[in-house]
Amino acid sequence: MNDLSCAQPFEVRQMIRENKIQTHTSGMCHGYTQGNLVILPKNLAYDFLLFAQRNPKPCPILEVTDIGSTEFKTIAPGSNITTDIPKYRIYKKGELQGEYTHIKDFWRNDFVSFMLGCSFTFESALTEEGIEIRHITNGKNVPMYITNIQCKKSGVFSGPTVVSMRPIPYEKIVKTIQITSRYPSVHGAPIHIGDPEIIGIKDINKPDFGDPVAINPGEVPIFWACGVTPQAVAMNVKPEIMITHAPGHMFITDIKNHELARG
Repeated sequence: MNDLSCAQPFEVRQMIRENKIQTHTSGMCHGYTQGNLVILPKNLAYDFLLFAQRNPKPCPILEVTDIGSTEFKTIAPGSNITTDIPKYRIYKKGELQGEYTHIKDFWRNDFVSFMLGCSFTFESALTEEGIEIRHITNGKNVPMYITNIQCKKSGVFSGPTVVSMRPIPYEKIVKTIQITSRYPSVHGAPIHIGDPEIIGIKDINKPDFGDPVAINPGEVPIFWACGVTPQAVAMNVKPEIMITHAPGHMFITDIKNHELARG
């Protein structure tokens, strides 16, 4: 999406709202933070808030809306969470009901929306340091995998951690860790390096979400905790209803990536 890499977030959100963009958002609005969406009924919101606090690597919170509000007032004033993501997923009792370009017809006044940090933020920092992000180079969605790493339970919420993977040249691994460690609010440092079978991934060429990418000679697969984790949790605990973004189809905020960096 090179044509949208220099666009402003409010412009892209408006295009998404008008159904002019329905694809994954990797590479759009360079320098601005993108986020993962979770929408739950009020009676489940506290349990999920606690779940996120206990599992900050996969679920770093950027903002939580008021009950029934469709606007993320701090990170994206004027936004509308029912229309401003290219593709949504609706889970009912753990089953994926479908993907939608808006959720206006499903909105309820008891919904609470959570925006979680996304690894697309540190991708910008990596590319600025000359580290290739393979899925962006190939115009693909980032590969994501359900692992055997269990999240810390909170109330009804429990389940496996989802990770995203990027192949990194061996000689650039240390720099990659140093860079991503500066962004704890968007997943931070990787949680696994190397052999995918150790974390329960049987075939790295068959991601559970997103697209496979080539791992070239001299490269090592690096895995970060991923904001798609709540979707794996939804399939595990089967809440009445959970609405999320479709993997890779993110919410673009007005926050600059450098605002989230530490050090």
